Amino acid sequence: MWTLAPNTQKCLKEELHANVLVAGEYDVPEVAGQRVDYIIRDSKDHILSQRDSITRGKFTFVTETYDTFEVCFISKVPHERRGVSQDVMLDIKIGIEAKNYEGIGEAAKLKPMELELKRLEDLSEAIVQDFTLMRKREEEMRDTNESTNNRVLFFSLFSMACLLGLATWQVLYLRRYFKAKKLIE
Repeated sequence: MWTLAPNTQKCLKEELHANVLVAGEYDVPEVAGQRVDYIIRDSKDHILSQRDSITRGKFTFVTETYDTFEVCFISKVPHERRGVSQDVMLDIKIGIEAKNYEGIGEAAKLKPMELELKRLEDLSEAIVQDFTLMRKREEEMRDTNESTNNRVLFFSLFSMACLLGLATWQVLYLRRYFKAKKLIE
């Protein structure tokens, strides 16, 4: 819940994986002469859901790719009117918590115990998918870390070789210079 000032926009962003169910419920108090719109977009500005002049409602969508999604609430007040701040209540559920297991149980005529087992099975699948994703990210980070480590190693070796070469050249140059000036033999 937050306060939305007149003629402003408030956006919430979330990174989501592919094939994730997102369900949301919003509640905005109605104010005369003032309206609130919402829009849900991905990072490529594709509009997934949009409504004008909202007060209360729900939205759902399933992500197609791994992307950043944003939910924006926009307050609009005519210029000749003075608007007031509105309290926006938003409840977003992602993944397993967004599924309606009561509806699934009624459709498949499942007993309460079978329904709870189905919910636990889905939860365990989500946990396994999260661990698989974490393992993949860990491998990518390790590869990046090893690559960076190798680059730093080669850069430091190159820097040392350059410094040794410069120091040798400086010693030889100064020796020649002092011999030319007859300061050393």
